[in-house]
Amino acid sequence: MKKNPVDIFLNGVERVGNALPHPATLFGIFALIVLVFSAIFSAFGLSAVHPGTGETYEVVNLLSRDGIHMILENMVTNFTDFAPLGIVIVAMLGIGLAEHSGLIAVIIRSLVLYSPERLLTFIIVLAGILSNLASSVGYVLLVPLAGTIFMAIGRHPIAGMAAAFAGVSGGYSANLVLGTIDPLLAGLSQEAARLVEPGYTVNPTANYFFMVASTFLIAGLGTWITEKIIVPRLGKYDKDDREDEEIERLTPLEKKGIRRAGLVFLGFMALLLAGLLPENGILRGEGGDFLKSPVLSGVVAILFLVAGLMGLTYGIVIGKYKNDSDAMKGMAESMKSLASYLVLVFFAAQFVEYFSWSNLGIILAINGAELIKSLNLGLIPLAILFVIFAGMINLVMGSASAKWALLAPIFIPMFMFLGYTPELTQVVYRIGDSVTNIISPMMSFFALIIVYFQKYDEKAGIGTLVATMLPYSIAFFIGWIILLVIWLLTGLPLGPGAGVHL
Repeated sequence: MKKNPVDIFLNGVERVGNALPHPATLFGIFALIVLVFSAIFSAFGLSAVHPGTGETYEVVNLLSRDGIHMILENMVTNFTDFAPLGIVIVAMLGIGLAEHSGLIAVIIRSLVLYSPERLLTFIIVLAGILSNLASSVGYVLLVPLAGTIFMAIGRHPIAGMAAAFAGVSGGYSANLVLGTIDPLLAGLSQEAARLVEPGYTVNPTANYFFMVASTFLIAGLGTWITEKIIVPRLGKYDKDDREDEEIERLTPLEKKGIRRAGLVFLGFMALLLAGLLPENGILRGEGGDFLKSPVLSGVVAILFLVAGLMGLTYGIVIGKYKNDSDAMKGMAESMKSLASYLVLVFFAAQFVEYFSWSNLGIILAINGAELIKSLNLGLIPLAILFVIFAGMINLVMGSASAKWALLAPIFIPMFMFLGYTPELTQVVYRIGDSVTNIISPMMSFFALIIVYFQKYDEKAGIGTLVATMLPYSIAFFIGWIILLVIWLLTGLPLGPGAGVHL
């Protein structure tokens, strides 16, 4: 059977991606490479002059006597002091409780099930974007549910699943609320920024304004692609032996649980506003500064408290949590999903520290910045090229945090030497990482989505999924680039206190 070009290309990408080691192994290999390169380039006397301070940086040999001592003495603290580690663990404790109690799942169901039919596609894409607040719930709940809903109203179920998948995966970096990805990436960005400026802080809210605008952009584009391209292409679903599927409505107890959780949320927001709105409010920063308030710098703690309290309230109301032990078990369940992340972080932390100790990162950044300056590209062409580069890397390496742990120590210092903020570099990376998620076989849930498609099309495979999702990928890329260019031209802040230029 003759394969089409898309199948041939994607099969090649899949083979290359499958040939790569586990991300944790990759970081272990990268750490060893840094050690070897530090010895080689130190012997050659490689150095660079900081354009801002005039300080000369020379490569430090980490395979020297002092280097080996430093490696052995700091291996544990490299891991425990790694900025994203504590941030992600604390955020997941709260979000994990909300997810374990069933609150997040029931909110998504209610968003989709009780929407007007003419707004259904938009709500499905939007719900997919919002589901990123809680790791995998969008993939395992919303995508198959969207197929069921579309079939129930006489539309092709794969079109519904495609819309949901586009929101969940293609809109991965957009949201109206902060999720676990925000503090995770911010922690990695901060570590990289401190290679240049030791006291630099990147808050989890760094890209919030841009991501709120992105939410409506992606929801709108996803709706338009579904209605104008995907639905007409798939046609009517008229399989004779399809199963009639009943959409599970919310029970009175679930509705009561949502209402009580909503009251907790409103109460929590009222307390925050009471502490922020007065000029001398208790939650304002030194001198009444709003941008330096503990609400922004401690947003992970806020996320933990509000998600945890809402999840706890919902679990108590529906009877899932009968005592404190049940709630603690729910929090413990969320930690199980972090097991592979902890392994990855151990090796990533060693790599980042070795890169910093050796001075290879800052020397590469200084020389790279000088090269880019000589090309006279300008900010907009530079940002577009980085979006394309991040999107291409995403085709062969699935983990957003693993890629950023690798790229941030190189590109954030490089952009800083060109006069651009780490927050800008991070938002450009997030665009590239998101737009190719839905066509990347290396995305961890890619195979699961194929299984969902096969429920309604037995012949569905990688080519089917990619052919269905490619229009979304192209539209998201073009739309996000236009939004980014508008943002750069107008000089709007990317988030609270986060500009474009240093």
